[in-house]
Amino acid sequence: MKNAIFVAFLLSSAAAAYAQTGQAGRPALLFSESWKIPAHEGAATDDNTRFSFGVTANANVEAKVYGPGAAPVRAAEHEGRVDIWNGLATSPVAVTLRDKRNFADLTGLARLRWIVRTNAIHTLYPVVKLADGSMAVGNRAITTGGDFLTVEIAFGGMTWYKLDPQKMIVMTEVKNPDLSKVDEVGVASLAPGGGHGIAGSFNLSTVELFAKGVAR
Repeated sequence: MKNAIFVAFLLSSAAAAYAQTGQAGRPALLFSESWKIPAHEGAATDDNTRFSFGVTANANVEAKVYGPGAAPVRAAEHEGRVDIWNGLATSPVAVTLRDKRNFADLTGLARLRWIVRTNAIHTLYPVVKLADGSMAVGNRAITTGGDFLTVEIAFGGMTWYKLDPQKMIVMTEVKNPDLSKVDEVGVASLAPGGGHGIAGSFNLSTVELFAKGVAR
């Protein structure tokens, strides 16, 4: 009887762990971000809802945008959610998130889960800022054909390239980057925005990072 109770406890614990992580063995949720529209007066316009005015809803998360023409990146609202839109950016851009308390260990079964939309063959790529301050972009392309879709990024098995965050240009291959202690994680577009309408652009909605935290 005691053995039966112990087995039931193990099965119950395993089920709880599976429910928490989404898959047995996956790390738990490190952080999530649902975004917010910056405080403004009047209508939400391209100018008064810019990323730089504050778009994070999670006080433990810092969001950053890179690119010489990234100033017009803004928050918008679609399908009842807030998202980040690059349509007016005049350069390639990267959007990253940083847990203020922890580095992220992106090895093993770590996953970045994000609701994204890409329009007009616009393409996104995973991007990380490593503990040494360098940035790298992975070769796993993300396109959704104009639909908001939930995508998951697994970080293993990718080819990584050095990314110049000031010019947003891809440089030489990075051999075996240390993904066990990542400062920022996000996605990059290697093309400027195409403007309003169904033009080349992306929208980034709710994001979740399942990874082990490494205290800063």
